[in-house]
Amino acid sequence: MDKPLFTQYLIYLKGLLHFDLGESILYAGRSVAGEIARTSPISGMVGGTALIIGTFIGVLLGIVAALKKNQWPDYIVMFIAILGATVPVFVLASLMQYVFAVKLGWLPASGWGKAKNMILPVITMSFSSIATYARYIKSSMLDTLGQDYVLTARAKGLSERKIITRHVLRNSLLPAVTIFSSSVVGVFTGAFVTERMFSIPGIGFYYVTSINNNDYSMVLGTTVFYALLFIVMQFVVDFVYMILDPRIRVASDK
Repeated sequence: MDKPLFTQYLIYLKGLLHFDLGESILYAGRSVAGEIARTSPISGMVGGTALIIGTFIGVLLGIVAALKKNQWPDYIVMFIAILGATVPVFVLASLMQYVFAVKLGWLPASGWGKAKNMILPVITMSFSSIATYARYIKSSMLDTLGQDYVLTARAKGLSERKIITRHVLRNSLLPAVTIFSSSVVGVFTGAFVTERMFSIPGIGFYYVTSINNNDYSMVLGTTVFYALLFIVMQFVVDFVYMILDPRIRVASDK
């Protein structure tokens, strides 16, 4: 810290080549990389479970809403989607704690170490994923159902089930794949409110703590970790695109 800013920057870049993010200012002797390696699996466990559940349920609800357009299943799904998009996370988390922990006493309000400590945070975090994917899948499926190749498949006499599973669903998943990359990064970057409220010792919890305590090396190291994760997920999405849509693979070959 006693050297010029440009020199500090070069030293930091040199450390990055060796996966050295420096040491925490707040916690002497603790490396930033070590803290990230210790806390990120916790966030990944909770957030990843919530993302998988939320994506699966959201895709199913989106399919139902598209196939039952302007019917009561569609209205229910869209009502859930609106709630998921408008209700803040801290409000939903507070309601979960009040109902299931305080009133019913079924689950602990906070803490970490047991499987039941994951239930309320997972439900809280999966709610937004359900709403997001339900809206995207519905919109994408309605657009795909109006394509010429779907009309051709119906004219050939294919059953509605085969049309949905073989033609419509696969092409409708592309928008979901697009937002999935940001959702994976959001498992780590967007979970700090949930982790804070449920006292989960994940990377989001320590990220907020580092900001409040001016732990600059921890904040910078965690930000670098988020950026690298985002870049990796973009590459993964590109590969998944080519698997789902052969036209993208042919275009890239040309």
